[in-house]
Amino acid sequence: MSTEPSLPPDAAEPPAQTRAAKPAKDHSYSAPLRAALGQFALRTAARGSLATLHAFGRAAGRVLASWPTRERLATRVNLAACFPELDAAARAELERASLLETGCTMAELAALWCWPGARVLELVREARGLEALDAARREHGALLLTPHLGAWELAGLFTGSRMPLTALYKAPRIREMEAFYTQGRERCGARLVPADVGGVRALHRALRAREVVGVLPDQDPGRGSGIFVPFFGVPANTTTLVAKLLQKHPCPLFLVWCERLPLSAGFRMHYVVARGDDLRSPDTEVAVRAMNRELEALIRSAPSQYLWSYKRFRNRPVGLRDPYRHGVADSTIGVRQA
Repeated sequence: MSTEPSLPPDAAEPPAQTRAAKPAKDHSYSAPLRAALGQFALRTAARGSLATLHAFGRAAGRVLASWPTRERLATRVNLAACFPELDAAARAELERASLLETGCTMAELAALWCWPGARVLELVREARGLEALDAARREHGALLLTPHLGAWELAGLFTGSRMPLTALYKAPRIREMEAFYTQGRERCGARLVPADVGGVRALHRALRAREVVGVLPDQDPGRGSGIFVPFFGVPANTTTLVAKLLQKHPCPLFLVWCERLPLSAGFRMHYVVARGDDLRSPDTEVAVRAMNRELEALIRSAPSQYLWSYKRFRNRPVGLRDPYRHGVADSTIGVRQA
């Protein structure tokens, strides 16, 4: 499930999250070639079993953990910011475990995007809370938050195979990959809509029709969009889309993640009802803070499977510098310069 974003469903102006500058598309002459090579590599890798893909992913993760890669730097900064209570040894252990899981996340995309849908869905060994979600959404629809925890791509595929699911997405930088990505994500029943004003309207229509809407809530919506609220105690630029949807619709809110089981045994889906008192506050900042508290509690249940290599704090409040360039993030002052 993919991306984001105060307006009524029929508003003419895009919400703040869609007015921000869009990522530059790659229109270079080499883009089609790189797209073709990327698709070839994924389809070739998809010939392997899940265990083979995970073995390759863990090997790649060990490389990420052993060399001064961008992924290791981002992971180290994020863990220092978000887990100040851990000593250096514990953070180093979590860093390595996280990068191994990141490798698995990347490697398993070959299966999740290229295997036949039925074969992919067989990877889900258990779905906890699915009945509660199905019962709840028949009354009011449902809003699902899927952070970058576990196999979030599989979460969208599995949920879309069980009930009507609409999710926003951002087009890839290489436009020649867009059809490949979209087909892979929609083939089990989900419907993707672009992260623009039309896409947000589609989310409102889906909720009014008592369907399910999926949002990735832990992405940075871009400079000039979103609001800064604490995420693990660190100011993080955060989407207001979830708060706006909950203010307009009586739908229940579920936290969704797909747990990667040991020894490549498959996956376990989790659908958890979010019950924070402030999630539906008319004060948007209060509601967004409540959402981040729910996400933090979920991530703490399996921290090694979270995507700590994502530069969650790259956009900073005024006066704070990019921690990935200028120092180490600190949970109290935002950035501690090196």
